[in-house]
Amino acid sequence: MTTGGDAVYDVVVVGELNADIILRGDVVPAFGQVERLVDDLDVCAGSSSAIFAASAARMGLRVRFISKVGDDLLGRFLLGELEAVGLSPEHVIVDPAVKTGATVHLSTGQDRAMLTYLGSIAAIEAADLPADWLAGARHLHVASPFLLHGLRPQMPAMMRDAQDASLTVSLDTNWDPAEGWYLGGFFDHLDLFLPNAQELLAITGESDLTSGLRTALQLVPLVVVKRGTQGALAASRDELVEMPAFEVPVVDTTGAGDTFDGGFVAAWLRGEPLRRCLEVAAACGALTTTQAGGFRGQPSWDEAMALVAQAAVAEEGVDQG
Repeated sequence: MTTGGDAVYDVVVVGELNADIILRGDVVPAFGQVERLVDDLDVCAGSSSAIFAASAARMGLRVRFISKVGDDLLGRFLLGELEAVGLSPEHVIVDPAVKTGATVHLSTGQDRAMLTYLGSIAAIEAADLPADWLAGARHLHVASPFLLHGLRPQMPAMMRDAQDASLTVSLDTNWDPAEGWYLGGFFDHLDLFLPNAQELLAITGESDLTSGLRTALQLVPLVVVKRGTQGALAASRDELVEMPAFEVPVVDTTGAGDTFDGGFVAAWLRGEPLRRCLEVAAACGALTTTQAGGFRGQPSWDEAMALVAQAAVAEEGVDQG
């Protein structure tokens, strides 16, 4: 793990920025021109890469975010949303030749279904990177290779270049819509792998979590697995830490995993022990579910630690009782 030193940025994120249109209600869509009513609607900034970047910034990290949007209503909205959470849109290309990507979510609280229009997501390419994109950074976070069609072929080389420049590298693949799960080269230059449980099993080809972890740890030194309401676990080659989920009033789970990632990386770059990293990450993932949308509800370091402390006091009271 790198130290702060003279770094200008703690984290570089190259990835997608799209709108999330979140519908909430206990309904199932039906074809045949059947109209169903939902309970609520939100339009928010979204995407795995951007939600991670916003979480990392909220946790106090200096983040360089590189992306692309269209020159349209959604694109302009997203640039404003970045600034509102303290992320500079300086390195977000506005391309009039593409439409801004968007995902429509149907959320039932603990679960959701998603439909995504790629647009600008697939249009991001390695040629869009500024020449100095790694300069002065400590860490590279890679996300959504299965959506970033234009950037994906160069991602392994980007990860190699980052490690060659003494950066650490993390990866959250998210779901593969094609369910092919091919990731050739993505584990050659990787320090930290952040899948959810379903992704871990799909990527490793294993049928249970223990086997999936064992296989993944042959490829990468540290694996952190998100398990939703079952909590999370972190495993290195000589340590295993498990953490239950924090109990909070859940409104929407959009972006919880990416906010979790931001919390984990923030604690990890601070040199915190593995258990504390997992506690902070779990608190971040939980708190963002209390509001709709990935950017909303993301905690600061102090807010995440307050939830960790609150849970510890409650657990101590139960033990004493």
